[in-house]
Amino acid sequence: METKKVAIVGYNRIPFARMNTAYSEQGNQDLLLASLNGLIDRYHLKGKRLGEVAGGAVIKHISESNLIRETVMNTTLDPATPACDLQQACDTGIEAAIYIGNKIALGQIDCGIACGVEAMSNIPFESSPRLRKALLKANKEKSAFGKLKQLVSPKLKDWMPIPYKGQEPKTGLVMGEHTEITAKYYNITREEQDLLALKSHQNMAKAYDEGFFDDMITPAFGLDKDNNMRRDSSIEKLSQLKPAFDKQNGTLTAGNSTPFTDGASAVLLTSEEWAKANNLPILAYISFSELAGIEYVENKQDLLLAPVFAAERMLKKAGMNLSDFDYYEIHEAFAAQVLATIKIWENEELAKKFGLEKALGKIDRSKLNVKGGSLAAAHPFAATGGRIIATLAKLLHEKGSGKGFISICAARGQGVTMILEK
Repeated sequence: METKKVAIVGYNRIPFARMNTAYSEQGNQDLLLASLNGLIDRYHLKGKRLGEVAGGAVIKHISESNLIRETVMNTTLDPATPACDLQQACDTGIEAAIYIGNKIALGQIDCGIACGVEAMSNIPFESSPRLRKALLKANKEKSAFGKLKQLVSPKLKDWMPIPYKGQEPKTGLVMGEHTEITAKYYNITREEQDLLALKSHQNMAKAYDEGFFDDMITPAFGLDKDNNMRRDSSIEKLSQLKPAFDKQNGTLTAGNSTPFTDGASAVLLTSEEWAKANNLPILAYISFSELAGIEYVENKQDLLLAPVFAAERMLKKAGMNLSDFDYYEIHEAFAAQVLATIKIWENEELAKKFGLEKALGKIDRSKLNVKGGSLAAAHPFAATGGRIIATLAKLLHEKGSGKGFISICAARGQGVTMILEK
């Protein structure tokens, strides 16, 4: 069976906002709806029945078990458009694109939307097990006295909500704590991290000034630009920030790490035939992708380094070296994670020690995250994949030819890589 080529023909996102700022009153459906509506309006999809919409949010309320379908039903797409929820931590958005892309390649659908959203400002709180049991028992009681008896049984501390911390269940450490270990283990300096962060902000500010994002972002809820971007960032300012995770000997700070973020993104994928029939230009094609996992409980320094393996397998299938690309879009969860990943890819001795057959090649740093990365845009977990795919597709379309490399790390020791071509 001959597979079809998977074309990227459209994109849209809303500005990303630091948690508890511009989108403090909005939930997942509000943000995703704004992103999808912008995509629908831009590409004249009103009333159309698409093959499928797939995406998700890493953190959802219990009422959001069918978040994507519920949101699609509130758009102007034909309500017969099916939808499904996916979740794979920070890989969610790009995994949604792989899911839709595979269906197009197999001829199961002609078009679809891959999307992702995160409303960190409105994440649910946990309750203590004792309080949960008391509430369930109280609900079963028939008398007011019985209900009251159950409700007074928990201790005062049991009534306190438990906020989201983002810890890895198997280690008890948050990503930043793991990445501190990564930075020390792979000898990534504070200066290197701050320089990467500064470049991210500078590149994004320049891209805004050039109008690169004008046809990529729909203003939402009073915000028209990513509000994490710092035009006045400098090495001097970054160097004055205190360590965030290891207060005594750490190198990770609020400046070289991404904050909790609200946002949503969407990418329109189609077959070549559907794109032509609907008069949409093909921006780029998805040609290869690879998902990998990594052990990180014993090797705590490797939590976010699964893309090392994903890249090796993907490049082998593509018959390419790491140096063969015109652009590189590497998700900047933390500057240290990006630098450690590149260091392993490029260094022969380190690559073999890590488990690769050989070093994968060199990355021209002038081609890395040329329109800014996650350190500037910030990182709404499930929405980052769509932002990155869109940015790279537009870069290749403007160039008129070429190849682009994507790498995204994720919690639970997973990571994904992708190749786009024009």
